Amino acid sequence: MADSRSRAPAAWRLAQGCWSAFWDYETPKVIVVRNRRLGIVYRAVQLLILLYFVWYVFIVQKSYQDSETGPESSVITKVKGITESEHKVWDVEEYVKPPEGGSVFSIITRIEVTPFQTLGTCPESIRVPNATCYSDADCMAGELDMLGNGLRTGRCIPYYHGVAKTCEVSGWCPVEDGAAVSHFLGKMAPNFTILIKNSVHYPKFQFSKGNIAHREDDYLRRCTFDQGSDPYCPIFRLGFIVEQAGENFTELAHRGGVIGIVINWDCDLDLPASQCNPKYSFRRLDPKHIPASSGYNFRFAKYYRVNSTTTRTLIKAYGIRIDVIVHGQAGKFSLIPTIINLATALTSIGVGSFLCDWILLTFMNKNKVYSHKKFDKVDPPDQHGGQGLPTSESLQQDSTPTDPKGLAQL
Repeated sequence: MADSRSRAPAAWRLAQGCWSAFWDYETPKVIVVRNRRLGIVYRAVQLLILLYFVWYVFIVQKSYQDSETGPESSVITKVKGITESEHKVWDVEEYVKPPEGGSVFSIITRIEVTPFQTLGTCPESIRVPNATCYSDADCMAGELDMLGNGLRTGRCIPYYHGVAKTCEVSGWCPVEDGAAVSHFLGKMAPNFTILIKNSVHYPKFQFSKGNIAHREDDYLRRCTFDQGSDPYCPIFRLGFIVEQAGENFTELAHRGGVIGIVINWDCDLDLPASQCNPKYSFRRLDPKHIPASSGYNFRFAKYYRVNSTTTRTLIKAYGIRIDVIVHGQAGKFSLIPTIINLATALTSIGVGSFLCDWILLTFMNKNKVYSHKKFDKVDPPDQHGGQGLPTSESLQQDSTPTDPKGLAQL
């Protein structure tokens, strides 16, 4: 019974010691350390943190604003111009695909035409794998090559030109590389004009704007885009677009390529709406330095009937594909992000004190003196027999270091 009574106070004291870590309160203690180098480090860190928040966070990033990215956007395009190839004049209806005028369209600058194709039998293209043969035994009847142009008949026949032979196929004949004729349409293409109508809407701020000036006269009939003098004339010359993308027009027109027109709407809605202007940039999007995937081409066919026979003209078109890409971000002053970033800035300034404390406690010769001065423990009155908190004089006597030189030597 006596042992249990003696163990109870011990257990109670242990429990109090464990819980004291949760209930103790720590308050900062100000100590002046007369060390010029340490003081310079402290103020330099504070200055850098202050400059970061004032210049980068508040001025550059405008973190005092509520922001919205990815505006709702619409794009309508229209191409105008005519050009010519060998014995033919081409207008917009023929060289622009698709004709609907969306944000992605192609301007044909070169074509390879295979005319008068009809359903029949003819030699397979020599560029198709395993199409070359020496006898009928090399051609399996009924075989359908997914990379070929038709169903093999099982015969080995002479190619369109030269001494080579290929397997005969049943399909649209003659095949493309056997009779294709190339036509260049890019002679007048640099002077084609492209009208880009773009409007954006930021739902959070109920703000909308377009890239065309509100004018009653025939302004759009006589203007071309200039970032300085005519930023609200969205009519671009194709040659200007290719030049701004850093490309050679003749080479691009011959092999084809993809050009991106990026419209960026970065709007500070704390300023007048007239300060929210579109900014255009141009760059090539397809990897031109990789031969296997550079360039741009597609195929389409035109069908007609001749003497009750269905005939088609196959066209392999090379061109400049235009992708209109719209980006944007709008911001407006809001109290909540301002308070959050101010609180973060004020808290971050304390990093200077943490850094200098770490230097003092780790690298300075008198780090033990500093530690003795910095950390004091004060018990509540009931743990001192009702005598109350220790006075400042007693704390100073208790915390006096054994080193006679003191903290002033740090």
